[in-house]
Parts: sequence; C-alpha cells; structure tokens
Amino acid sequence: MGPPTIAILIPALDEELNLRNRLPALLALANEVVVSDGGSRDGTIRVAAELGATVVSGPAGRGGQLNRAAAATNADVFLFLHADSSLPPGALDHVREALADGADGGAFLLSFDSPRRVLRLGARLINLRTRITRAPLGDQAQFVTRRAFEALGGYRDWPILEDLDFIRRLRRHGRICILPARVVTSARRFETRGIARTVTVNWLIWVLYCLGVPPLRLARLYRHVR
Repeated sequence: MGPPTIAILIPALDEELNLRNRLPALLALANEVVVSDGGSRDGTIRVAAELGATVVSGPAGRGGQLNRAAAATNADVFLFLHADSSLPPGALDHVREALADGADGGAFLLSFDSPRRVLRLGARLINLRTRITRAPLGDQAQFVTRRAFEALGGYRDWPILEDLDFIRRLRRHGRICILPARVVTSARRFETRGIARTVTVNWLIWVLYCLGVPPLRLARLYRHVR
C-alpha cells in the first residue's frame, strides 16, 4: 500500500489574487486541490478552474465550505488551508510522518508574512498558546484523516469558531500532533483592523466561548466590535 493521498482544501471568498499566486505550487504538491467558493464576486472560481483545481460552490461560511470541499474528494487525508496562507517546505511529508506515528490529525505552528516586531511577538504568543492548549486554529492548516473527519461529522456550520470546535472534538476523539514547521499566514487582518484591537477581540471571543456563549451571539459581537 502506498502513502496516503492528501487533498488540500481551500475555502475562498474573493481570493482571486491569492489563488493565482499560490495554487500552482499547491497543485504540484498535493494529490488534489479543492477550492470551495462562498459566493465570490471576483475571478476566484474562474482562476481556480483554469489552474486545475476542483471547484465547488455554495453559501459563505467556512465550516460549510470546508465540508463541501471534503465531500468533493476521495483523498485519505484532508489538509485545510486558508487562501492567504502558505505551507512550509516538506509540509505533506511532515503530515504523513505524523499520521504514520499514530496521529489522527493536527496542525502546524504559525508565522506572519510581516517583518513587524509586534507581529513576530504575536506569532510567538500564538504558538505558545497552541503548545499549552493543544488547540491550533484554522489559519494553522489543520489536517485530519478522512476516517476521523467522518467520525466527527466534519465541521459544524457555525458563523465563527468552527475551527476551535473541530480541533477540540478531534483532540477528544484521538491523538493530534502539533508540527513544529510554520505556516506563513497573511497579517492583513491585523494590519487592517489594528493589531491590539484584533488580538483583544479574538481573546474576548475565546473566553466567552469557553464560558458557554453560543457562537451565533459571538458572531454578532465580532461583527459589531470589528
């Protein structure tokens, strides 16, 4: 039996430029790449199809988009990657090694595509939080075996925190692995909305979620505060 096949699954909404820049390398890397569009108004669908990715479409919402992407592939392993993120060298080899060692899934550590010192510090804090809580989020390229994903019923179709909910359920289901290599993700959200404001809102939402506030209410708070 050969190595497990891996599909890279990308939720997208108006990500034409990022897909144009990143898809060729991803298509050369994975057994399959699926772009799950959530109603883009730019050339996201056209560019993804022209470059050779499988494209599925449906309502916006990252959980639902990722579930549709998973349903569109027969791969043994799913790696969920944001359109504005890049995988580290040897990423899929790291994933296969973790799975061969008995992990059911996991994710990478993180760095930002910005030289700003405050964002380098922010990445270190995120990685520290990841090591302590063992709850890496969606921008850290979560991966999971098809078997575990289907046993968990995939992502919940929530407007927010679907990635945190999923990794917590996966952690209870089996063993996860935090890979030491770093995904490079865009700092655009922090730079556009303000670093201190974004970090404060993120931590507030985490705390409220852990205290039992429903994700639907947290999504309204997120839209209001940002």
